[in-house]
Amino acid sequence: MKVSFAAPALPPSGALVLTVAKGGTLQGLAAEADAAASGALSKAVAASRFDGEAKATLEVTAPSGLDAERVLLVGVGAELDARLAEDVGGSVYSALAKSGSESAVLVWPQAGSAAAVGLGAALAAYRFDKYRTQLKDKDKPTLGELVIAAPDADAARQSYEQDGSKIVEAVGFARDFVSEPGNVLYPETYAEDLRELEAIGVSVEVLDQTALEELKMATLLGVAQGSAREARVVVMRWEGAEAPPIALVGKGVTFDTGGISIKPSGGMEEMKWDMGGSAAVVGAMRAIAGRKAAANVVGIVGLVENMPSATAQRPGDVVTSYSGQTVEVINTDAEGRLVLADLLAYVIEVYKPRAVVDLATLTGAMVMALAHEYAGMFSNDDELAASLVSAGEAVDEKLWRFPLHDAYDRMLESHIADMKNIGPREAGAISAAQFLKRFVGETPWAHLDIAGTAWTDKARPTVPKGATGYGVRLLDRLVRDVCER
Repeated sequence: MKVSFAAPALPPSGALVLTVAKGGTLQGLAAEADAAASGALSKAVAASRFDGEAKATLEVTAPSGLDAERVLLVGVGAELDARLAEDVGGSVYSALAKSGSESAVLVWPQAGSAAAVGLGAALAAYRFDKYRTQLKDKDKPTLGELVIAAPDADAARQSYEQDGSKIVEAVGFARDFVSEPGNVLYPETYAEDLRELEAIGVSVEVLDQTALEELKMATLLGVAQGSAREARVVVMRWEGAEAPPIALVGKGVTFDTGGISIKPSGGMEEMKWDMGGSAAVVGAMRAIAGRKAAANVVGIVGLVENMPSATAQRPGDVVTSYSGQTVEVINTDAEGRLVLADLLAYVIEVYKPRAVVDLATLTGAMVMALAHEYAGMFSNDDELAASLVSAGEAVDEKLWRFPLHDAYDRMLESHIADMKNIGPREAGAISAAQFLKRFVGETPWAHLDIAGTAWTDKARPTVPKGATGYGVRLLDRLVRDVCER
């Protein structure tokens, strides 16, 4: 959907969107429009339960005296800020998407948040209809353009073009990858698709099976050995500053059957999004490079498919990681940590980052703990953890910090190797983080378990059902806050 900006005015056609503060009183251009419509708008408010509550909407079709084909009243509550503006924009798009209107003008009263309302609307407009060939016309969106009529139109346009539009593209980029089925997106095709980032200045290096064998990334390769699809690791670099980089690491299991420790069949089709951590990293790299961030960032993703076969890794196998530590594989469905272990050790040794953040749809235990509202965070560095929480709050990608402790670490003790890849059932997300901690040394590090936030069955104002793109905005904001100030 196209988003543009203009000075406040009533439109000559299409839909007109007017904001209403808590209490339901029409003010400014809303009052003028109501007068032109002989009070039809205020009468509609009085006859409904609409009172300007934030994100609530009320539609009035073809009001006499106005050129607009419909008027949508949208509540902005009592205290309007940029974060709420995004949600209002998303609510407006959702209300008008299939209305029949092809364009809309949203009269926005507040200077400073007009770009945010456009961002929210554009994020809400995301759809993945690539494989739907029989959609009925009534199910297809009609709204193709939203004009934000605001007092700071020029400043809002500049802000949106420089930053907002880049976020929309990056989140859509990530959502597309997570939405693709496993027969289309697998390690080789995923890696080749990431070369698209070179067009915006990202250096992209693809490590193939032979290179990974030479590097002795055995924990990562062990996950992939049951599949006909060879593993790939993709290293992406954005060098916008001369400083030690911040490293972003993503789990990219393009399909996860669980391997020999096979998952139950019910819901297994959802395991196409077990690469959500990698999608967050590649989306963040696109956002960072798209806005030409003054930062040095390296992103690395491990792309594998976890399948059962005659060549698959067995429970009880012992593998030697890139770091030299040995791992007894107790459960082949605890595979994401094996992928991340080699990536973490490699990126720290080769690029010597100032800090490392990894993201992974790692454990069902995290969903049990936090449902789909927060992602879990584990960190060995309080300053990095605080920066991540702050970044998450700013973009509504919330984090909740969990503990790391030697008592949990002891759950991973093996009788024949340096560690097991899984502990007992209890505290499963914590013991998984403790496993990863063994591969980062003293480098400031945070692990984000996004198992409950990478996909949603319930739409939110700026997040349609399906792939959320969780982590893209969080990482982009972290880079802004930590590297660009």
